[in-house]
Amino acid sequence: MPHTSGMRLSCDLCIIIVALIAICGGIYAFSGFNILLFLCFGNSVIYRSALASGLVAALFSLYSLIVFRPFKGLK
Repeated sequence: MPHTSGMRLSCDLCIIIVALIAICGGIYAFSGFNILLFLCFGNSVIYRSALASGLVAALFSLYSLIVFRPFKGLK
């Protein structure tokens, strides 16, 4: 089943992106140092692109939770 493994890879990649952006946001919230902006070399276009890709990853993760219902069998 190559289709399901590709979907699994996409979901895993989206979760990794969301987690990394959340970690960067946590570091910024607690220390005041914007590590994501630092990793983007202070370029606001790259910074906004990273945030936009995080938004798309979060939306795809939400979509996959709604459509595939991974917790449907749990009680």
